[in-house]
Amino acid sequence: MTIEAFETKSIRMERVFAVRVLAPEEDVDRIMEHVCQIVPLKQGAYDSNAWQSAPGVERYRPLEGAAAGAEMEVRKRPGVAEVSFELPLDHDLLKQVIEKIYEVHSYQEQTVKVHEMLVSRTKGRDDKANPYRWWNTTGDWKKKQAALQA
Repeated sequence: MTIEAFETKSIRMERVFAVRVLAPEEDVDRIMEHVCQIVPLKQGAYDSNAWQSAPGVERYRPLEGAAAGAEMEVRKRPGVAEVSFELPLDHDLLKQVIEKIYEVHSYQEQTVKVHEMLVSRTKGRDDKANPYRWWNTTGDWKKKQAALQA
């Protein structure tokens, strides 16, 4: 079933490919750097948009043909994160991104999941008077953090 895009006064809900990749934490920056060389991952006035989860434990057992060789016990690897990002509904672009992930990921068998979904994109309304926007209330968290560390 296809989910249809729609709009409200402030938001456009657009159809995209949602891409989720499991990777050791030390791979994530390299993977995302290469993905962003293919597609900027723009969202409004921002680029390089992605989400990285807290690290978790990946479970697997190498079988015959695995680079590690067959093992009897299930391995439990700590420090594996999920990174997710959105791509325009463009199959050729998706293929390029998937191939690049394969090239720069450290695993023999990468876990990449893709599904189609709707995501919100603002229409760029003037929010200078909105009391809930951070720039009208608490300010930039990164600049505050830097000031505290100085």
